[in-house]
Amino acid sequence: MPGAGGGQGAVHPEGLTEVSYSTNQANALIHLYRAEVGKMTAYRQRLDMTTNWSVVTTAGLASFALGDVNNSHATFLFAMFMNYFFLRLEARRFRTYEIAHHRVRIMERFFYPAMLGDKVDANWHQLLLAELSKPRSPMSRNDAMGWRLGRNYLWIYTAVLLAWFAKLDLQMPKGWKLEFPAALELADIGSFPGWLVFLGVFTFYGYLIWLAVRAYRTYPLEEG
Repeated sequence: MPGAGGGQGAVHPEGLTEVSYSTNQANALIHLYRAEVGKMTAYRQRLDMTTNWSVVTTAGLASFALGDVNNSHATFLFAMFMNYFFLRLEARRFRTYEIAHHRVRIMERFFYPAMLGDKVDANWHQLLLAELSKPRSPMSRNDAMGWRLGRNYLWIYTAVLLAWFAKLDLQMPKGWKLEFPAALELADIGSFPGWLVFLGVFTFYGYLIWLAVRAYRTYPLEEG
């Protein structure tokens, strides 16, 4: 990185420009940028793959549950559990993706403007050095889950919930009147009462909505 001497690599008080970098320094940062973009691309594909698993699993379980009136509605509860597993897996991948994304944004925000003739903060490289010496995701697991929920999984969970209601409706005996609290019995699973199943499902969905609402709306680096 730029040094403190009086030569080409010196740190200038007024900020860094393209003349503040030697050829080796510029090449090293360009190769780092390409490597981090490659890592982002690989993890972007892994994120899409996890979402595809969730969609395919949901579609398969829904087809099974709705294909025969005798198949239990608990299949949809299992679909909710599987989607939560995929969500946590995707959140972990997303956090790793964001480590590379954070480094790329640092270079795009400081290094390339300097190379294009703009003056940037002379101490920006300390931020990049900190990221390289101790890699850390700029967001927590809950924030990562909230981001993925807001962009993909809330739609999947909405489809699962509507399909679950449709399954309960199909299980109603002909001529049976939908009245509460008797209607809660439609969600009975073995010795588990239907009201407890409904309570668990709506509590779980409330937790998902809370995750989605509390997640960051802006990328952390863009706040400063």
